[in-house]
Amino acid sequence: MLVRERMTSPVLTITSDVPIQDALVRMHTDKVRRYPVVDKHGKLIGIVTEGDLLNAKPSDATTLNVWEINYLLSKITVERVMATNVITTTEDCPIEDAARIMADNEISSLPVMRDKSLVGMITETDLFHILLEMMGGRTPGVRMTIEVINKRGKLYEIIGIIQKLGGDILGVAALLGTRAETSIITVKLTGIKPDVLREAIKSAVEQVVDIRETTIK
Repeated sequence: MLVRERMTSPVLTITSDVPIQDALVRMHTDKVRRYPVVDKHGKLIGIVTEGDLLNAKPSDATTLNVWEINYLLSKITVERVMATNVITTTEDCPIEDAARIMADNEISSLPVMRDKSLVGMITETDLFHILLEMMGGRTPGVRMTIEVINKRGKLYEIIGIIQKLGGDILGVAALLGTRAETSIITVKLTGIKPDVLREAIKSAVEQVVDIRETTIK
C-alpha cells in the first residue's frame, strides 16, 4: 500500500496572512486539525495545527485587559505560529515508511509532494483506519494472540491449522515477542469457536496469549 492510495486529495490549505482566529473558525468548519500553509503561488511554506492556533497569544498578554488581548489576537496571523521546517513525503512512499517518519519525528501528518507541488495529506487518522482494516476491526469474529518461535514456515503452519478447521482469516499482524527468538502474532478470523481453536493451536506455539470473541458495538 502506497501513500497515494490513502492520502486526502485535493488538500485544504491556508495562506500565512490569515488571522489565527479566522484560521480556527475555518478549521472547525472544515473539520480538520491542521492546514498546510502555502504562498500566493501555491508553494508549500509551512504547516499549522489547531494546537498552534490555540496556544498563540500576545507576548505581553498578562499586562493587558481582555479587550486589548482580543484586539492583539485579531492581528496575529498564521505566519507567526506556523512551523516552517516541514517534513514531507511522496505519493509512491510505502504507507509503513510514512508511519515510521511520523512516529520518529513525533508528528501527526505529512504533506504529500509531487516534485514541488502539494498534492495531498496523509495523517495519523488515515493510519488508524488502515489498522482497523488490517485487523478486521469492524467485523465480529475471533481474535487470537499467540507467541511463536521465529522459525521459517511457522506462520504458514499456523495458517494451515486455521484453514483445516474451516476458518476464514480476516487479518494478521506480527510484533516482537517477549524474547529475541520469538514473535507475537495476532490473527483475526471467523468460522471457529475459541475453545476449538485453542486446543488445535496449542501444540504449535510457545504460548496462547489470548483468544476471545469480538463483537461490534
